[in-house]
Amino acid sequence: MDNDLEQQAVEVLEPLGYEVLELDITGHANKRRLLLRIDRLDGQQVGMEDVTQATRVFGLELDRLDPFSTPYQLDVESPGPERPLKTAKHFERFINLLIRVKTPHELFKGKAVAVTEESVTFEIEEKSQVTSKEIRLSDISSARLAEWPDEPR
Repeated sequence: MDNDLEQQAVEVLEPLGYEVLELDITGHANKRRLLLRIDRLDGQQVGMEDVTQATRVFGLELDRLDPFSTPYQLDVESPGPERPLKTAKHFERFINLLIRVKTPHELFKGKAVAVTEESVTFEIEEKSQVTSKEIRLSDISSARLAEWPDEPR
């Protein structure tokens, strides 16, 4: 169901200029929380007006779809420090910043130093030694910023 609702969020919010970064559903049947993280497609910072508009529009879509038989809480946020990175464009935007990366085989922190359409190269510092590791985007289970840039990107 998460993927279906995330796709519905994309369909109603993308035409308004928003990128759906993630939709996370937590809680149990009697008390669900939907956390929707959005970004602006034009690269500008997400403001309160954006959060308000996305909440209103996706809230109406949820009312139309009626996906739950019990009450739920919808929270819409800007990406903030928990920003998920999923596409080559995301990694390019945050090049040279520390990122927490999870693959099916490992979990590490590294700085993204090079990005292609298919892969990201990370510099990983362990015990005062720096190594490079290239990971295919398709092999990344999840990636999130581990540090916040000094200036908005």
